[in-house]
Amino acid sequence: MENSSDCNTPRILILATTSGGYAGADAVGQLHTDYPNNTYILPVLCPSMFNEDFYFRIFKRGIDGVIVMYSGTDSPYKGGPERAAELINKAYPIMKDQGIDTRRLKLTAICTVCTKPFLKEVNQMNTLLHEIGFVKDEMAAFSGGEPVAA
Repeated sequence: MENSSDCNTPRILILATTSGGYAGADAVGQLHTDYPNNTYILPVLCPSMFNEDFYFRIFKRGIDGVIVMYSGTDSPYKGGPERAAELINKAYPIMKDQGIDTRRLKLTAICTVCTKPFLKEVNQMNTLLHEIGFVKDEMAAFSGGEPVAA
């Protein structure tokens, strides 16, 4: 991944579980494979630790797309995958109420060696965000005001 501070590029946050998504991201790095440089990866134990309001708050702060990558049912945390899916499903109506395109938030299962699926998910989100634009503009258009300050 190349370094970039281009503020004209939508930003992608990946919440990657240490038991799945983060290991998949690490495998991509070990292969020296490039992915969009507007991608930020945050390792987390379990995505169910983030409530549904968390996603709205990070969109409001300028993250344009979120991919939650976890190891699916291989999670070491009993009930974690199901709870994460439940919380994300609760986030979608909040996003709609604020005029945020729900495609900006995606939950996907990525295993420890899933390099191609990892790259596919990141590239698909990057393409989508370039098509639909910045979340701050989307929120401003919905509210009829100026873009939301970070």
